[in-house]
Amino acid sequence: LFRHPMKFFRRMHLYLGCFFAPLLLFYVATGWYQTFNVNRNKAVGEGETWISRLRSVHVDQIYPAPSATSYSPALFRVLIVLMSISLILTVGLGIFLAFKTSRQHGPIWFAIGLGIVLPVVMLWLGQNR
Repeated sequence: LFRHPMKFFRRMHLYLGCFFAPLLLFYVATGWYQTFNVNRNKAVGEGETWISRLRSVHVDQIYPAPSATSYSPALFRVLIVLMSISLILTVGLGIFLAFKTSRQHGPIWFAIGLGIVLPVVMLWLGQNR
């Protein structure tokens, strides 16, 4: 297993990324929609259009259906926790692999620093004072 650790880390990064890619894309797309659409659902599972129903999956972890009498998001939330942990691991693995496979670490540190500083500055600039 650890005879070739870099090969193991690359495979882990590959498989975690591929497994969770569809769910991550779903959450990014519905989150993107929510960012620009302030018309939120009024109640849990209240969704008449397909985009409202998908938003319910994102916000409430349920898919509203007329035939359902109640909902339990517990199983889906377990999947979301696993996705979150795996995303943290795969991002960490990606950073680890970036340092291991690059001879110049300066640009990597710059990109990481910019990825931290730029969002903070943009949020700060967006504040009304």
